[in-house]
Amino acid sequence: YSWVFNEFPSFVAEDSRRFISQETGNLYISKVQTSDVGSYICLVKNTVTNARVLSPPTPLTLRNDGVMGEYEPKIEVHFPYTVTAARGTTVKMECFALGK
Repeated sequence: YSWVFNEFPSFVAEDSRRFISQETGNLYISKVQTSDVGSYICLVKNTVTNARVLSPPTPLTLRNDGVMGEYEPKIEVHFPYTVTAARGTTVKMECFALGK
């Protein structure tokens, strides 16, 4: 999974505020800034066939009224009951803290 910001070839780079889940394809942005405003397109590429599929554009806008609500802090975890891995391989488990 990767995300395009506004237009090709401007891809969203992961950093301390942006994360792309390779499990779900979701894009997470913390502490949204004015520079994040724009259009986002998800790109999924099949590494075997090199086929690509693009999502429709999703606009991100900022609210000016300051009303977003308060969210109780919680941790989102969607792990399978059992994770099996071969010795020496990498296992990635994703966990997200949300709220204020």
